[in-house]
Amino acid sequence: MDQTLVDRMRSYLDAGLAMDVEALDALYDPAFENVRCDEEGLAVTLTKDMFMSRFRALKTQGVSVGESVDDATFLTTSTYDGYGSVVMHRVKEGLPVLYTFVWRRDPQGGWGTLLREFTYEKDISHLVQIMETAGANSTGAPSAGATS
Repeated sequence: MDQTLVDRMRSYLDAGLAMDVEALDALYDPAFENVRCDEEGLAVTLTKDMFMSRFRALKTQGVSVGESVDDATFLTTSTYDGYGSVVMHRVKEGLPVLYTFVWRRDPQGGWGTLLREFTYEKDISHLVQIMETAGANSTGAPSAGATS
């Protein structure tokens, strides 16, 4: 297990928990995408702009994204061609959630920005519905729906 990747993940999780939007903005790569899928085959892709808008709105409302990240378990890490991946397990609302985070290596050493987050949850139908509603009210909507 690459402890430098685990340490970078802990910094990321701590920034989210603290609602430190400046730190999060610096941690997310400009090309960041979060691909969420569930056991029914639904998938949604969220962008950095979408994540940052949500974090800023929650912070303005005085709301945080959680109370603790103590349940986060890092299962494995992998490094390859200037990237590193971390597989993480959490339990949310009594259900397991699996994540794979892909970090870009900083040219000066260490880990730079978070490029991708792949999330597997039991059910994302509520998120698909929100995305489809948002897409109906704007142009250039992100992808949402069943995979083929």
